[in-house]
Amino acid sequence: MHRNFARAFAVLCLSSLVAFAPEKPAAEASSPRYTFRENHSRDGIGKFYMGREIAHVMGHQAADWLERPERQQEENTDLMVQLLGLSKGQVVADIGAGTGYISRRLASLVGESGSVLAVDIQPEMLDLLTNAMAAAKIKNVKPVLGTIDDPKLPPDSVDLALMVDVYHEFSHPYEMVQKMCRGLKKGGRIAFVEFRGEDPKVPIKELHKLTEAQVRKEMSVQPLEWEKTIAELPWQHIVVFRKTQ
Repeated sequence: MHRNFARAFAVLCLSSLVAFAPEKPAAEASSPRYTFRENHSRDGIGKFYMGREIAHVMGHQAADWLERPERQQEENTDLMVQLLGLSKGQVVADIGAGTGYISRRLASLVGESGSVLAVDIQPEMLDLLTNAMAAAKIKNVKPVLGTIDDPKLPPDSVDLALMVDVYHEFSHPYEMVQKMCRGLKKGGRIAFVEFRGEDPKVPIKELHKLTEAQVRKEMSVQPLEWEKTIAELPWQHIVVFRKTQ
């Protein structure tokens, strides 16, 4: 089963290489924050942040993979959202929401008095998400079209910003998290759900996994403090930070 999972994931990621391979802006080429290498992994974009190569984005053509029937068994997504410790009335930003698979589960946890801001940079994904919410009669999930360096969150509005298997694909990770922090309420949290890079048995390509140490390293330059790392999921960990300013 693990071999089939890895093969399917690889095919779906490779299908989006051409459509979503980002260009390197001339001004960015001289930025000390990021480095670029001509010789790099075929699974990455040749852009590096704090020693980590950024992975290619999964395109909307692979949306079915997000809704695969076996996802609950492989990732235990029901447990994942429960471990976030959400309360009724809270506002959650699901960054890289895709088809809304996770947003639908968050919606019931925050209730009608709360809301889920479902952020994605692909209008096609948000169309799929909007249709799915309408079909499920879920009214507290709001689609938000972000950009590659801005999730477009209202200032001081969010209790939790959640990223499920997406942060490693951000072409501008520093800028994205910086703006997420601006969108967080005082004491708000950011949670990274990523396939464990420390575990070679997790059947995911290396650039689509992240170690806890790397996540904490990259967040050290943000107004965040590490709160905890939850390791109760089959293949992923949840690394949680809290806003300090």
